[in-house]
Amino acid sequence: MSLWQPLAHGKTPRLYAPGQIIYLQGAEPVEFYYLLSGSARSFLTSPEGEERVLALHRGGSLMGEASFFDGCPRVSSAAAVSECRVVAVTWEDLERVLEHNPGLAIPMLRHLSATVGQLSRQVNDLSFQSAEARMAAQLLGEMNSGGEVSITQEELGFRIGVTRVTVARLLRKWAKQGWVVTGYGSIQVMAEEPLRELALGS
Repeated sequence: MSLWQPLAHGKTPRLYAPGQIIYLQGAEPVEFYYLLSGSARSFLTSPEGEERVLALHRGGSLMGEASFFDGCPRVSSAAAVSECRVVAVTWEDLERVLEHNPGLAIPMLRHLSATVGQLSRQVNDLSFQSAEARMAAQLLGEMNSGGEVSITQEELGFRIGVTRVTVARLLRKWAKQGWVVTGYGSIQVMAEEPLRELALGS
């Protein structure tokens, strides 16, 4: 069960079809969202209409909470990738939940701090790092002690803001160099040092 399950108590989920917008960049953040099931992506849109994906959210995660807590207009949009069931949480809802579940306050603060830090790193990475450097950093950050990263190429592309075609091209290049071995839904890192040099811009 998700830590955030109390947020859904007594609430009727909203249903979103694939591609449907959940919230819009620039909108007033009167609520944040608990994703009960399905997957959704959050993304930035430039004035020219270019999109950069910030994250791919799975069932059990929160969305739009950073803007909700700071009260400023939303800096990103979110849209359903697959069919989603979403609970919208207002300040009134949150106050009621915390009143009955005070132990949720500290995890919520820790989660918010981690979210803000992650967004700051992502904006910096998208602005100043190449796709190859971002992908190297993402793999190094997510690999387990055995060097394996459980992720699809599509999801990796979502997380670093590039297409699946770009991910596949870079993985083929790295596989030829002996740095990675690709599998179904996973990537095995065979050589950390060259990826680390890429990630650091060395």
